[in-house]
Amino acid sequence: MPAQALPFIPDLAVKPEVVAFFDEPTNTISYIAKDPHSNACAVIDSVMDFDYASGTIAYEGADKIIEHIQTHGWTLEWLIETHVHADHLSAAPYIQSKLGGKLGIGDQICVVQNTFGKIFNEGTEFQRDGSQFDRLFKDGDSYRIGTMTAYTLFTPGHTPADMVHVIGNAAFVGDTLFMPDGGSARADFPGGDARTLYRSIQRVLTLPGEMRLFMCHDYGPNGRDIQWETTVAEERDHNIHVGHGTSEDAFVKMREERDRTLSMPKLIIPSLQVNMRAGRLPPAEDDGKTYLKVPINGLSTNKE
Repeated sequence: MPAQALPFIPDLAVKPEVVAFFDEPTNTISYIAKDPHSNACAVIDSVMDFDYASGTIAYEGADKIIEHIQTHGWTLEWLIETHVHADHLSAAPYIQSKLGGKLGIGDQICVVQNTFGKIFNEGTEFQRDGSQFDRLFKDGDSYRIGTMTAYTLFTPGHTPADMVHVIGNAAFVGDTLFMPDGGSARADFPGGDARTLYRSIQRVLTLPGEMRLFMCHDYGPNGRDIQWETTVAEERDHNIHVGHGTSEDAFVKMREERDRTLSMPKLIIPSLQVNMRAGRLPPAEDDGKTYLKVPINGLSTNKE
């Protein structure tokens, strides 16, 4: 099946300044994307520090992002979540409280909220309409960061709500793709699908070859240094899972076999409960304290 056409035409003449922040405990890369012609910027996929054993949250990583923006006199206009992350907790509300800006995610967040609202047995007070966010993006939507126009590309498969954000000659791919020697994201979470992921990746690979791609995660395969930037052309030619014209059926077979060997992310339980609420903690209970639930046998590892 040919890749679905892009709903927009990228403007490669626009070259945002991209600043990366690597969170070692979760192997997550957060970004600031700054307009080269104004002080406007966006923050993409921020991370809250969370010690699961003690239940302690902190904002050391987020504070570095805030400090960078403040030191340079930039104005935060958007906080973007490429999807509901299962391996780290978002710091978007914390950064928003310090710097302002609007918080956005794909409109299929409602599917994710409905799925995990059931898994965590959330009550009727938990809204499943995405209203915790300021903007819900559809495929091909656009928004402004200063003089730049950013576009959204719907790329489900890893989760039902993944989106790639294309800003000038830079695309922030979330968990859809990894660096060429890292391959692709898993597709075995509730609502994930390997065949859908393959087709989403093919959409990304129809972007111009010189388009810069920025990863959300890197794990340093084979002991190499952590990396997070590549290009569409490099992914087409060298990605170990989809490069060299890998067929859809071959990818699905590989992805499903590989996913059956993977353990669930260490922070999946707290991450989903927080991130489906746009990075906010569950409401305090009658003792004034906040708790996270652990659904016993509620998440399958898909191992056979």
